[in-house]
Amino acid sequence: MNAAAAASPPIRRKQNALWALSVVRIKLFFREPGSLFWVFIFPLLITVALGAAFRTQGPPRNPVAVVAGPAAGTTAAALAANPGLKVEVVAAADAARLLRTGEVALIVDPPAVPGQAVTFRYDPSRPEAPAVRRLADDVLQTHAGRRDPVSTRDETAVVRGARYVDWMVPGLMGMQLLNGAMWGAAFNIVNARQRKALKRLAATPMRRADYLLSYRVSGLLFVPLQLLVLFGFSRLAFGVQIQGSILAVLALALLGSWSFAGLGLLCAARAQNSETANGLINLVTLPMLVLSGVFFSASKFPHVIQPIIRMLPLTAFNDALRHVVNDGASIFSQGFPLAVLVGWGVITTALALRLFRWT
Repeated sequence: MNAAAAASPPIRRKQNALWALSVVRIKLFFREPGSLFWVFIFPLLITVALGAAFRTQGPPRNPVAVVAGPAAGTTAAALAANPGLKVEVVAAADAARLLRTGEVALIVDPPAVPGQAVTFRYDPSRPEAPAVRRLADDVLQTHAGRRDPVSTRDETAVVRGARYVDWMVPGLMGMQLLNGAMWGAAFNIVNARQRKALKRLAATPMRRADYLLSYRVSGLLFVPLQLLVLFGFSRLAFGVQIQGSILAVLALALLGSWSFAGLGLLCAARAQNSETANGLINLVTLPMLVLSGVFFSASKFPHVIQPIIRMLPLTAFNDALRHVVNDGASIFSQGFPLAVLVGWGVITTALALRLFRWT
């Protein structure tokens, strides 16, 4: 009984130290306007910009230039009747310039003499150009009286969860958590080391584990607010809906933040100045922001590096969150991404605790 009573005060002191440090981190965060901007406002600005750029506006209109000539008016009128084409009649030199600068996907040169061939000019390296060429040819052939032997009809629908903004928002959540963990932990720790503040803390009974974990605790407390702000705004502005469990989304976000924080602590373990910290943070975050499918699908990269991409923590988080948010999947079906996040979190934390120095 006496032994238990004697052991309890040190345990309470350790818990109080961790809690006190976490509260300090939260207060310092709210005192820094720049942190509030990058954590909460910047992701919303990206959502507005990209959501507006790729919002649903009916079928896309592909720009086509018709070379001026005797048959240009008839040809342009036939093409303009299709809602998928945006037609402009221009001189031959202007048409060539527009194609060269990428302002049009196709040049249509009507024949000077009726009955001769229509000339299509386009750059086959542009993904949309062959499709626009086929559409323009189909429109002109139908206008000339062609009848298709097989009757077809189209049924189209915009599916919630399949829009670009639906796909993008979970990626922005991952980017937000990664940047918050890296810059919020690594940069602040290195900045304190550079100002000799860590050297003074080393003279206290504080354990380095409590000091490092306080960054993780304070970071986790902000995660629900970050989710509420980003997904709440996306719902109001663009109608983005969470198809799966909200609790599963919160659990994934907490796990992702915890995993990313380990990378931040590892970057801060030995860096002596802000220049070194900036380099390490960018070395870690920039490849993942490019490779892990924040703004475009990671499947666009070569097949040979796909196994490496799948092992990145941001890729695992984005994939799992998109399945839950857009597909309504259960968190328990995301075994591989969860294992990747846990693995990165455990390994980086253990290395950070082992390598961390006060000075």
